Amino acid sequence: MPVLTRLIPTPVAVDIRAGALNDLATVLADERVSHSGRLAVAVSNGSGARLRERIEPLLPGATWYEVGGGTLDDAIRLAGQMKSGHYDAVVGLGGGKIIDCAKFAAARVGLPLVAVPTNLAHDGLCSPVATLDNDAGRGSYGVPNPIAVVIDLDVIREAPARFVRSGIGDAVSNISAVADWELANRVNGEKVDGLAAAMARQAGEAVLRHPGGIGDNGFLQVLAEALVLSGIAMSVSGDSRPSSGACHEINHAFDLLFPQRAASHGEQCGLGAAFAMYLRGAHEESAFMADVLRRHGLPVLPEEIGFTVDEFVRVVGFAPETRPGRYTILEHLDLKTDQIKDLYADYVKAIGS
Repeated sequence: MPVLTRLIPTPVAVDIRAGALNDLATVLADERVSHSGRLAVAVSNGSGARLRERIEPLLPGATWYEVGGGTLDDAIRLAGQMKSGHYDAVVGLGGGKIIDCAKFAAARVGLPLVAVPTNLAHDGLCSPVATLDNDAGRGSYGVPNPIAVVIDLDVIREAPARFVRSGIGDAVSNISAVADWELANRVNGEKVDGLAAAMARQAGEAVLRHPGGIGDNGFLQVLAEALVLSGIAMSVSGDSRPSSGACHEINHAFDLLFPQRAASHGEQCGLGAAFAMYLRGAHEESAFMADVLRRHGLPVLPEEIGFTVDEFVRVVGFAPETRPGRYTILEHLDLKTDQIKDLYADYVKAIGS
């Protein structure tokens, strides 16, 4: 009887632990990553630049490229600079913007990417998507998954706490996103990839139910693993569905309607997830999610990130327009302004102000 399988693109190496950066050269020396040692290292002028002095002696065959920001133009410029280098692979060292720039540039020149994030702000560190600012605002571009991921928890602990909090919100929002996916299956017959859904949901649940805090290595380990699994889940499904539902629609609406005032990606996604869980009638789960987000210092009310109730109502009303064709609890309920206001008031009472 034949064994039927499918091939899933995943990193050949994932190293998440304290001190992992010390063994970066060993990971890069893997024949599947770099057989000659010729590497292009894209580095930020912030956290990545601070690590360059430590890492540069470990990579004698590398050429270093400083990336100024996280725009599409930056990524295209980086790809142009790397074209004539005859490299084996690209290493992205820095925060999310640099990783996304390096992802896009590596894909453009046909090279594998090794992601070495310096913070855990969101699941983009191992996803098949590069999010870059462009002339129209911000765009998402399909790219291959990283071939390897190296996350040094000592480096993560040195990053501002707000980055870890953002990652928590993004990971926890998976629970709401998968619930939206399953809703779309029940109502519209949209196919759910069971493996991708399981990976994304368990990643979110692991973070949601971990008793530790942002200063604990054990919690950071679980969070880092959850963000990596979320990225792989998107690769399994072929799109962002496992990690993006009403929670991310609300996040995108904040960004589009209030680009100068928007909070971090994870803060907005976590708030959006807690509210979306309430909308679908999962009131106990919504209250529990809100309690956990509060424990980690994340917002659960728009006022906590500088928005009025009326502004939040406008965000929720606009959110479905950010992802045409995606069916979530927001599209399902098709709420009018007065209904959003009433439901928000009920949400506030349910989670406790």
